[in-house]
Amino acid sequence: MRLGLLTGMGDNWRETLEKVKIAEDLGYERVCGSEAWGPSPIPWLSILATNTSKIEIGTSILNCFSRTPTALAQEFSVLDQLSEGRMLLGLGSSGAFVIEHFHGLPFKKPLRRLREYVEIFNMVIAGEPLDYEGEVFQMSRSFKIQGSRYRDKIPVYIAGITPKSIRQTGEVADGIIPIHWPKQHFETLRAELGEGATAAGRDISALTIAPQVHLRILDGTNDEEQWHDARQPLQYYINRMGVFYWQMLTRNGFEAEVAASREAWANRDVEGSMNAITDDMVREIQVIGPVESVREQLKERADLGADIQMLYMPQGSVAEVAKTLESLVQ
Repeated sequence: MRLGLLTGMGDNWRETLEKVKIAEDLGYERVCGSEAWGPSPIPWLSILATNTSKIEIGTSILNCFSRTPTALAQEFSVLDQLSEGRMLLGLGSSGAFVIEHFHGLPFKKPLRRLREYVEIFNMVIAGEPLDYEGEVFQMSRSFKIQGSRYRDKIPVYIAGITPKSIRQTGEVADGIIPIHWPKQHFETLRAELGEGATAAGRDISALTIAPQVHLRILDGTNDEEQWHDARQPLQYYINRMGVFYWQMLTRNGFEAEVAASREAWANRDVEGSMNAITDDMVREIQVIGPVESVREQLKERADLGADIQMLYMPQGSVAEVAKTLESLVQ
């Protein structure tokens, strides 16, 4: 059972750094930050790179619209040197809401853009002349990145959830970062990745499945509130994050729950849209229960095909988080 953490720097970056260092000492393998419409994670990654020594460091995720692939390669080349080769890039297309209404850019050809973005990023990191003729990007003056590089390859993971994106990930990336992916469908996910890998002449065993995981430990004091909070991200993604997420959940066995939640939301029934998400649906997608049960659930998910599970950083003080993180790996 391999575990990692998802965390930005939070309100007190020094405390968050202490939590990450504790996780590193406990054997957590990876820590990743994201942005969506929040703060840029790049400065935070620099802090992590220079204040840790073993843990992998990356993003989960950055979008492929707001920065050029060469700009991101420039940044990650430096980060890879600072971390002595511990960086990985988690990349996705995001969606029209964020790209058009936060960044002011047209959300066009996201899948094609993502493919070309990965190819160009890899070329720059490898120090190759940048001659590229794509549908989205065209470079023809043989530029190379200047300065030293720690490695010629930085792993790239893609946050794919649609069938086409998953297959493309199998063709071009080193791993996948699914969100809200039901545990009983990890093998289905691997099979779809394998279709892309085989088509590209690649070995599926070289690809890593690294799902994002919401974690909630119940101790009998506020269990009802915890269950309510567990439904919130699912309700939000089903009803307020475009079509990709609810379509994915529908394909993966939750057609009735998704339809009921969307119907209630359309009728402005917020609680109804929350209550449509059943306990079984939460258990299939998230990890929730007493700590002993949580450990077993994480082990089960690993057995079902989750190579490294990326847990959202637990809430609480440094001491409280340390206790929680340790309890998961006992």
